[in-house]
Amino acid sequence: MNKGLSVVLLVIGVVLLVFGYNAYHSAASGVSRFFTGEPTDRALWLLIGGAVASIAGVVGLTMGPKAS
Repeated sequence: MNKGLSVVLLVIGVVLLVFGYNAYHSAASGVSRFFTGEPTDRALWLLIGGAVASIAGVVGLTMGPKAS
């Protein structure tokens, strides 16, 4: 994977994780947790997407081009 793409994925992943964390602790998510026991779907998708993008970015940075 291209190093530039890996850095972009890592940055996007961290940003999504921050937005997901904020959405998880929002008032709407609190109301949802009160009635359903689960946070809002938006908060979950932001956290999952951020985790996946961050992991992909880290893996892309650690896996260098293979010598043939």
